Amino acid sequence: MTRVDRKESVAGCAGYGETADALNEFPKGGLSTVTLGALAAFPQQLEAHYAAIPEEFKHWKPPSWEGIPSEPFTAIEQVCHVRDIEVDGYHARFRRTLNEINPTLVSIDGAALAEERSYATSSASEAFAVFREARAITVQLLSGLTPEELMRVAVFEDYGPLTLRSLAHYLCSHDQQHLAGLQWLLGKIEALSAQARTPDSKEENQ
Repeated sequence: MTRVDRKESVAGCAGYGETADALNEFPKGGLSTVTLGALAAFPQQLEAHYAAIPEEFKHWKPPSWEGIPSEPFTAIEQVCHVRDIEVDGYHARFRRTLNEINPTLVSIDGAALAEERSYATSSASEAFAVFREARAITVQLLSGLTPEELMRVAVFEDYGPLTLRSLAHYLCSHDQQHLAGLQWLLGKIEALSAQARTPDSKEENQ
């Protein structure tokens, strides 16, 4: 899609003039090195975060999931989810956006997939191996796309119209959500030790 085409695509939007000016200033080259670097570094970061979870808490569920910044998954389920969203989600979305005209891209029901594929009993080492290979394919693909290919459009369920470049950014965002989810689990695990040291109400009243 050319700059003119992209500009025309937002012509009917409120505040079109400001939007068009912003789009004219937006990078038109390849995917940013910041995003590519983050995508490439993520597998190692994910493994490090998972390793930080104590072994006895790899399958642990907190009493409440309120406040978790990712889907409500245990540590092992987080890893399996990331693997499957890469392969079944984003690989398919990138491929369809490149090869089809304005395709509608479906969202994946992560909870249903976790149940169907028995995340709770999965091997973390196997999940990491599959994910590392899948992410390498993703980075190689995105690194080689032309500006025109990055501007190809699709409609993403629950997100609306977007470009292939948008998908790359959303994938990077999804990565960070799951690092945050593992950090949140670490916070909940650490809170257990604080609760164990907190005197009960009877002791406080003595």
